Amino acid sequence: MSIEKVARLAGVSKATVSRVLNQHPGVRPDTRTRVLTAINVCEYQPNLLARQLRTSQSNMLLVLISDITNPFCSRVVEGIEAEAEAQGYHILLCNTRSQLRREAAYIALLTGKVADGVITMDAADCLQELQGLIGDAPWVQCAEYDPAIPASSVSIDNREAAFETVRFLAGKGRRRIALVNCDMRYLYSHQRESGYRAALEELGLSWGGVAYAEGISCEAGSAALRELLAQPEPPDAVFTVSDVLAVGVIHAALEAGLRIPEDLAVVGFDGISFTSSLNPPLTTIEQPMNRLGARSVQLLLERIRQPQAAIVHEVLPWRRVERASS
Repeated sequence: MSIEKVARLAGVSKATVSRVLNQHPGVRPDTRTRVLTAINVCEYQPNLLARQLRTSQSNMLLVLISDITNPFCSRVVEGIEAEAEAQGYHILLCNTRSQLRREAAYIALLTGKVADGVITMDAADCLQELQGLIGDAPWVQCAEYDPAIPASSVSIDNREAAFETVRFLAGKGRRRIALVNCDMRYLYSHQRESGYRAALEELGLSWGGVAYAEGISCEAGSAALRELLAQPEPPDAVFTVSDVLAVGVIHAALEAGLRIPEDLAVVGFDGISFTSSLNPPLTTIEQPMNRLGARSVQLLLERIRQPQAAIVHEVLPWRRVERASS
């Protein structure tokens, strides 16, 4: 049903219908009621694209996520979506796989006024190229960030969390503490490995082993542990940069006849809810995933509403959840 038919049914002009749709104050209450009644009768759906072209605002936020299958990313997106809806916005979720070609296609939506701003969770090593595509559009970097880019960010202190995790395991009497890391395109991989190595050095632990998993999956975590167990002196503790990898480590350890935590302590990272149901339950570094998402939206809307708002690099707190795996 067109706007012309709504106007004809309500006995008003198309301009009056448009004012009602755009909540213009200069419409008499009885006229507004007639128009709204006609809209309901006609089941009229306003053309949102046409409206956003007129107002230069879509109330849509573009969210670029590198891997929708990663439970961490999914939880952050939950926080983004909830906060966006609370602020009267919707999100357009794009799974980019950190591929510039895909990112460029989605970012074109900004220039087409389909979205008002962008939140990125792409790998840090592609953010400089993204900056050239995004230009002056409102932008917030979530979890992954480049401090040299003039865009706000929200994250945790990954280096500190890894450093304290190694200290925690050493305090439990572990002396051969290994790290299962992953894709080095990501800033968190560098930061967590940096914290791991710094803690080993401070504690005077000469043994150190790092295995690099082929992606974030249980299978990759299992393969990484098998690599570590093949060393002449195997680890007595493993710290992984992802809970999903930690699940794979536990599976491979049990297959190898190891007892957890007696023979091998395991600590994950992220705080995914299912890890409390493992056997044994997983000790993990819990990130405020929903809060990371919600805060990203808040910072982005500040930028949309006030283009000259100060750039903010916000660091949220993490916490260790100690369970039976350590």
